[in-house]
Amino acid sequence: MRDPHVLRSVAGQLSSSRRASDLRRLRAERFDVLIIGGGVTGAGAAVDAASRGLKVALVEARDFAAGTSSRSSKLIHGGLRYLEQLEFNLVHEALTERGLLATRLAPHLVRPVPFLVPLPAGDGVRGLPARIVRRAYYGAGVAAYDAFAGLFGGGRGMPLHRHLSREGARRIFPSLRTDGLAGAIRYYDGQVDDARLVVTLARTAASLGATVVSSAQAVGLIRQAREVTGVRIRDLEAPAGSPDAEFEVQARSVIAATGVWTDDMSRMLNDVGLRPGIRVRASKGVHLVVPRSAITGDTGLILRTATSVLFVIPWGGHWIIGTTDTDWRLDRSHPAASASDIDYLLRQVNTVLDRPLTTADIEGVYAGLRPLLAGEADSTSKLSREHAVIEPMLGLLLVAGGKYTTYRVMAADVVDRAARRLGWPRPSRTADLPLLGADGYAAMWRDRAVLARRHGLPVGVVEHLLERYGSLTLDLLALIDADPLLASPLAGAPEYLAAEVTYAARAEGALHLEDVLTRRTRISFETTHRGLESAEHTAELMGAVLGWDADRRAREVAHYRARVMAERQSQLMPDDATADAARLGAPDVRGYAADRGADDAGLPR
Repeated sequence: MRDPHVLRSVAGQLSSSRRASDLRRLRAERFDVLIIGGGVTGAGAAVDAASRGLKVALVEARDFAAGTSSRSSKLIHGGLRYLEQLEFNLVHEALTERGLLATRLAPHLVRPVPFLVPLPAGDGVRGLPARIVRRAYYGAGVAAYDAFAGLFGGGRGMPLHRHLSREGARRIFPSLRTDGLAGAIRYYDGQVDDARLVVTLARTAASLGATVVSSAQAVGLIRQAREVTGVRIRDLEAPAGSPDAEFEVQARSVIAATGVWTDDMSRMLNDVGLRPGIRVRASKGVHLVVPRSAITGDTGLILRTATSVLFVIPWGGHWIIGTTDTDWRLDRSHPAASASDIDYLLRQVNTVLDRPLTTADIEGVYAGLRPLLAGEADSTSKLSREHAVIEPMLGLLLVAGGKYTTYRVMAADVVDRAARRLGWPRPSRTADLPLLGADGYAAMWRDRAVLARRHGLPVGVVEHLLERYGSLTLDLLALIDADPLLASPLAGAPEYLAAEVTYAARAEGALHLEDVLTRRTRISFETTHRGLESAEHTAELMGAVLGWDADRRAREVAHYRARVMAERQSQLMPDDATADAARLGAPDVRGYAADRGADDAGLPR
């Protein structure tokens, strides 16, 4: 339980000293609920359970959102295509969550983004009936989407759709090819920095009294007879040979929200002859990032392909183009984009652009894995985005499947099961619980010019901070007031401030260079240098907070450099197998010293 005399923003700071104290709590205390997995569902479950007054611990093997939850299409959406598949319950659920996030829970992180649905032209006059039918068909779908949002959306938070002529579509999106274009429909969905939302959830859970620890890997289940009573944890930040590297955590109930690693949890039960009855299939989604100047348009695009839906999404000074949808059976921690994935996306998007994109336009590439409930479908694109909660063994709950947008529903469902088992009658209250940074955001946004003048900063800088931290922007402004040098741009990434790196290490649980360059910021895919030109400066700023000496800073930079080199090499490989092998050429920074000792001589410099 949190101390009511401490501000939530302070109670939710994930500092290095907080991690040390939370590790002591893990070793010494017994929890009502222990959650494994610091992605969006696990962090959401921690918020849900802690807000009910349960004693909660959350452990994550790597960094918060290090897997699927930082590698999505950055959309909070109802799933327009699910209407066509007649999955009305899923659309209803997702649009409800979109409305809650955009208007109440996280308006500082979720905001409207417009999309065009291009309508293909037929052959002259003979194609007129087909054009009318297509416009009516797509128009009915988007109208139904808006109707669902209005009836069930918990506060729409998005403008209504609009039909456009060919000329109207070209005015909004001049890069659209005019040949074969009959017009378009504009509609709105939500956009989010997925990794920032997960970190905010983890901090919100911490602010409610939860014990929250990253770099803490679950390596085994503790059982008494046929009941799970805890988890064996390995601290991946512990020094090599430390006797404290592994320890047991006692819990009355364990929730595994491990996404594409769900089958690993299932295998922990094999020695007692249990088959959990749930399987998760990983689908790889690759995204390209190109500069905003490469495409001229004021909205996003949504396009149909033979195998999936393709999005062209505005992202600050960039565009995100994705995604692929292919089965993946290789390394799940570091899914690799191959040259064939990149070529596929370029071919698809170039069918509608007047100036074709090439590999020379690409600033960044990222790949993620969607955890889909395994079924009989041959294609991952046909697998259900519904979720499942099962209890394969007394005291152990698995939650799997679903989609990013509906994380709160998944979290509430699995915590409901745990609460019933514990005899805890309080229902979920997360539909009415603003995340950290949401309270006071609207007023601060309205008065942003005044806030900028008060702190001697450009209004654009304050807007940038508000859209990333909400009302927690005051914390960063306090850092800048105390040290004006922190208002300077980060080397190699002038759209970010040095203060954001300091804050990431001081309050957001960042332990390694890649945590900041790939998740607290998105420099690793927003710059052509992939963060290499920012690495030294970032290491200096983080080191000042975390107490890194020169050798430690050099090791962090070397690890990050090796990661970037391996990713670049993988993206030149022709297929998944060779791309995976290339990506695995870089060791994971977490656990490296503990597993191999402190000698990093094998790392490229």
